[in-house]
Amino acid sequence: MAKKAKENKTLPIYILNGPNTNLLGDREPEIYGYTTLPQIGEMCAAQAKTHGLSVVFRQTNREGDLVDWIQEARKQASAIIINPAGYGHTSVAILDALLACTIPIIECHLSNLHRREPFRHHSWVAKAATGIIMGFGAQGYIRAVDAVADILKAKKK
Repeated sequence: MAKKAKENKTLPIYILNGPNTNLLGDREPEIYGYTTLPQIGEMCAAQAKTHGLSVVFRQTNREGDLVDWIQEARKQASAIIINPAGYGHTSVAILDALLACTIPIIECHLSNLHRREPFRHHSWVAKAATGIIMGFGAQGYIRAVDAVADILKAKKK
């Protein structure tokens, strides 16, 4: 009996969003822009599709949910794009969950944290991140999807 051709089953990219990102488009648009989180999710799904990839797009205001999703992604995702929002500056628990991952991790922020208040200059997530994209607004998510696609392509070579 002939073997079936091995299907290319690339796991989805988990795109995880932290607290208050559900208010995008309305909250401080001079900093975060007018694009809503659902619109960003649609943009990411469309961009991933151009690379033959898919996304799981989630948002929560709870730290424990992010930790649970990161742990889930360890086995069910090809990569993580995370906008930890305020938790990036405070959460060792999220850092520890990310450090347990062996998949690429891209930290993504809408604003340039280094042009903001000094407490925002430090990110715990950065220690676990493969790369960081910030300051490009909603377009940063698209750049993060492209970065993941490039990383995954390089791994297949």
